[in-house]
Amino acid sequence: MPRRALATLIALVLAACSPGAPAEGAAPGPQARDSGRREVAVFAGGCFWSVEANFEAMPGVVAAVSGFAGGRVANPTYDQVIRGGTGHLEAVQVTFDPARISYRQLVDRFWRTIDPTDPDGQFCDQGPTYATAVFAAPAQKPAAEASRRVAAARIGAARFVTPVRDAVRFWPAEAYHQDFARLNPVRYAGYSRFCGRGARLRAVWGA
Repeated sequence: MPRRALATLIALVLAACSPGAPAEGAAPGPQARDSGRREVAVFAGGCFWSVEANFEAMPGVVAAVSGFAGGRVANPTYDQVIRGGTGHLEAVQVTFDPARISYRQLVDRFWRTIDPTDPDGQFCDQGPTYATAVFAAPAQKPAAEASRRVAAARIGAARFVTPVRDAVRFWPAEAYHQDFARLNPVRYAGYSRFCGRGARLRAVWGA
């Protein structure tokens, strides 16, 4: 998140805070045993703290790593990305067991955790690095595009600006960004409340 917001967050950390995204579509149903199989998916949904937290709670997700995708610079640092010019989006690489949760379920969930009508960022995080996208491998693209059509039909295709993009190299962010919401729950809740995530998601998707 931008450094300019840190002063505001410090003032909010002691406030009573609501959670970020609603839980629509989070539960995949009865749980199978871990099959040992692993696949990956990459999503850009604004601040990677929030995207990571949303996916980590889903049964069948093995890991979620905050980082960057879609840019022109190899192994970018957070400071490089937020200064601009690298072309990267904040993104999260999700590792999942396809026997327990499908790629389509992950994409369906992703839409409900973002505002896909905002072309300039997400919530209080605005600017090119906070744009949204699904980065899909060739085998994943049909499911991603089908999911996008269904989601866009619900809120209006003309308003739905989040694209499905070709998969690209994913670069992990620094260690202090990983598991931020879990390791800093009060600060993250303050950030989420300050940004109005819950209210905006309800406005876009309904209760």
